Amino acid sequence: MLTRDDVQRLAELARLAIDSDEADQTLPRLNAVFGLIEQLQAAAVNDVEPLVHPGANPKLGTRLRADSVTEQVDRAANQISAPKVADGLYLVPRVVE
Repeated sequence: MLTRDDVQRLAELARLAIDSDEADQTLPRLNAVFGLIEQLQAAAVNDVEPLVHPGANPKLGTRLRADSVTEQVDRAANQISAPKVADGLYLVPRVVE
């Protein structure tokens, strides 16, 4: 469980200016969050296989599409509207001397 001094220290580290009333209001909220974290850490997950991502189902496989090229880039067409181009590169004004 956190104390009011802990809340003040956290606020200081986060560069937040809170008064004692705000610290008193924040204390039960932070303790509730840490209580939820303790409940999550107490869950038995030893027999659970890790997932590739949250939407993955080991029995059904992944729902992601195949990684393949879907369009071709036409550099010349893309550079038509550029103010200055040389050797396929965009020319921009120098900003660092």
